[in-house]
Amino acid sequence: MNLAYLWGIFLGSLHAMVPITLTATGEVIGESAGLFNIGLEGIILLSAMTGALGAEAAGPSVGFLVGLGTGFAIGLIFGLVCTYFKGVQLIAGVGINLFSAGLVTFWLIHLGVPGHHAVAEESQMVNISTRYGDFSPMIFVAIALPVLIYILLFRTKLGLKIRAAGENPQAADVAGINIHLLRLLSTAAGASLAGLAGAYISVNWLGSVTKEISAGRGFIALATVVFSGLNPLLVLLGGFIFGFFDNLAVWVATMPAVQKVIPWQFVAMAPYAVTLLVVTGVIGRARFPAAMGIPYKRE
Repeated sequence: MNLAYLWGIFLGSLHAMVPITLTATGEVIGESAGLFNIGLEGIILLSAMTGALGAEAAGPSVGFLVGLGTGFAIGLIFGLVCTYFKGVQLIAGVGINLFSAGLVTFWLIHLGVPGHHAVAEESQMVNISTRYGDFSPMIFVAIALPVLIYILLFRTKLGLKIRAAGENPQAADVAGINIHLLRLLSTAAGASLAGLAGAYISVNWLGSVTKEISAGRGFIALATVVFSGLNPLLVLLGGFIFGFFDNLAVWVATMPAVQKVIPWQFVAMAPYAVTLLVVTGVIGRARFPAAMGIPYKRE
């Protein structure tokens, strides 16, 4: 295997890490404030659909904004249900996944090609061409965002308020922090990054939408959050690791010589097997906010 192949795997891994890293970084914000959202898979899926339609209507930039807005809107609804109405966060997240799966399937049927919608090439975001290969601009966004969110959470007063809302909402409330509003906006902002990830998949990376396009990446993002222990910098590392195995499965499927040694079906299990191993090894040691998942009721 020469350096060109190795570089191709690395470059593919960078592209594959983007949706996982964006989604996990957003979830870190929400969980730091005390809400966990397992509906990330559904947000990615639905945002891939709306982002594709937005891009075809008015260009790739609008497609990304529509995907971002879709994630924000779903996060806002999730936050309202789980803060002001004391909904069960686990059930609300499952509801998002089921709703998105049904709506996208219905949408694809009525677009004329059941199960698949190809985004017009002129509506896709153009990668940056260099002598080292083509890079999506979103790679740089996915690298920068965890650093910025780390600074926000651990170096600013707003970040201290967010973490206080997740760790000890009673004390934060006494200090004058609006717990419900802060949790609502934090989870909506976090979900918007999952929406951005969905738009990236359809408008830039894969250039199409299918009912399985999220491919478990929302759940892998949740595993990345566990791996990181709510540290955005470790999210970047975890996102690359999972992105590497995701891309490796695709690479093996296109290399007949490698398939003679390792069946591609076996390698295709790698992202999910690695996810299980990471969660199994880390879940007992990871520390999450004490009030995470618990609706806050003012005394």
